[in-house]
Amino acid sequence: MPLDAACLTVLVRELRPALEGARVDKIFQPGREEILLHLRGPEGARKLLLTANPSHPRLQFTELARENPAAPPMFCMLLRKHLTGARIRSVTQPPMERVVDLELEGRNELGDLVSRHLILEAMGRRSNLILTDEAGRITDCMRKVDAELSQLRPVLPGLFYRLPPVREDKRNPLETGREALEALLDGTEREQTAADWLLDHFAGLSPLLCRELAWRAGGETDLPLSALAGEVRARFLDAFEALCERIRTAPAEPSALFQDTAPKDFSFLPIGQYGDYLQVRRYDTLSQLLDGFYAARETGERVRQRGQELIRSLTNARNRTARKLQLQQKELDEARDREHCRVAGDLITANLYRMERGMSELTCQNYYDPEGGEITIPLDPLLTPQQNAAKYYKRYTKAKTAEGALTRQLEQGREELDYLESVLETVSRAEGERDLSEIRQELEDTGYLRRRKDGKKIVKRQRAQPLEFRSSAGLRISVGRNNTQNDQLTCKSAGKGDLWLHTQGIHGAHVILWTEGAEPDSQSVREAAMLAAWYSQGRESGQVPVDYTPVKYVKKPNGARPGMVIYTTYRTLYVTPDRELAEKLAVKK
Repeated sequence: MPLDAACLTVLVRELRPALEGARVDKIFQPGREEILLHLRGPEGARKLLLTANPSHPRLQFTELARENPAAPPMFCMLLRKHLTGARIRSVTQPPMERVVDLELEGRNELGDLVSRHLILEAMGRRSNLILTDEAGRITDCMRKVDAELSQLRPVLPGLFYRLPPVREDKRNPLETGREALEALLDGTEREQTAADWLLDHFAGLSPLLCRELAWRAGGETDLPLSALAGEVRARFLDAFEALCERIRTAPAEPSALFQDTAPKDFSFLPIGQYGDYLQVRRYDTLSQLLDGFYAARETGERVRQRGQELIRSLTNARNRTARKLQLQQKELDEARDREHCRVAGDLITANLYRMERGMSELTCQNYYDPEGGEITIPLDPLLTPQQNAAKYYKRYTKAKTAEGALTRQLEQGREELDYLESVLETVSRAEGERDLSEIRQELEDTGYLRRRKDGKKIVKRQRAQPLEFRSSAGLRISVGRNNTQNDQLTCKSAGKGDLWLHTQGIHGAHVILWTEGAEPDSQSVREAAMLAAWYSQGRESGQVPVDYTPVKYVKKPNGARPGMVIYTTYRTLYVTPDRELAEKLAVKK
């Protein structure tokens, strides 16, 4: 799927007029494998994203807001040193290769004009972003490749840059005319499908494009080569020529394929092979398509990358608490099964006249047994009969005392486990470093993380605000991002008459429907409930129960952990989580 060389060729042609002549104003590195260039050019200010992420490498203009780390990484600092203020002279791409070269002209430390190249290699797991000087020597790169990783082509600072090796067994489709294509078809065995044959013989074409050519020729994606005869063969040749001409000169017709709300595929031309199975969304530009296609996925990846340490600490704490609960439950079961200790003590006491020191067991009638059967009681031969009886009574008393203590500890442990699960759920909904820093602060306040004592200056960030929405009727809806915000919304900000909503029995955000003293309409309540379902652990479920009640019936017990409340006098709605509704009702800031 991702950006093949054909799609990249069309994308570069689309970007080139706005890029050439633009100057680099600012440089940021919002993610570990992505660079954001703020440009100023004839068309005004634009943001160019270059990402070497192995799962979706690309370059594009972007309109999405990306949160930058408090301290810029070293690669970002190096790019700022060499490229800030530089002008983009040219944007080139080797024919049908997934490589884009931005040539920039700027001044060095002495004020002399120098040329530098910022090269994006969008080649899957070998993707990279490389800065070279005017002689072609590598200044630095995002992903260093030494001789152990690749003896054929190491990529390291100080080495001269070389293009990735070209596969000689594949042709450039743009340089293959109709006659050459027919000759290739005539000299090929007919056991393959047409799509596989295209993949084997031509560079730069993705499986999606190859299947599309086969579908346009014969109406099926697994069209066999043996079927390429007569009219089908002519349609196949025409489709191949039309594709090459579209790659060379035609404007893009960006199309993305979705299954429900899940992005599945995209291309620079309309895709018809899936019929009604997938929904098609059209975009004005390829940059807009890439923003829409990757937005949610990349946000989740950035949060996972930045929150790995946090998730690891929370997961360890959760697992440790769960193991502790299992052991305590086992001890409680044993403590509840203590009656045999009292019975043994009573029977030993009743049979003292038959016993003497050194006995290892006592066999006697069990007068607690309705049937009057015999029982064998183990004894410690080093103790007297009286001491053995006292030992069993002591075990009984200890187990009786332990039952009460273990019951309280289990209740506290379950509350702790429930709290840790709720924090993990808020981490999964975090949208950036600001949300994660607030969660870290919450965990430091509750003692699950140590406070930083390394002496480094901690950059103070403005606290994030709750997510804001407007219902179809215009009522304001607020959604807490984390447990601290949940407490603030429910216990301090909301009025007693406002409506409080939360998913039933599963972790999720506190949602406040601000009624402004009036009775809310049923549609607003349902929309607020759908938001509560979406911002919860049940977002992948079909139907989610959501409880709602006026805030006056929601109480926070003394000593309760952040985000934990109790409520009464509530009603329940069963709703379906809806991402599109959340996007539609969101208040843009």
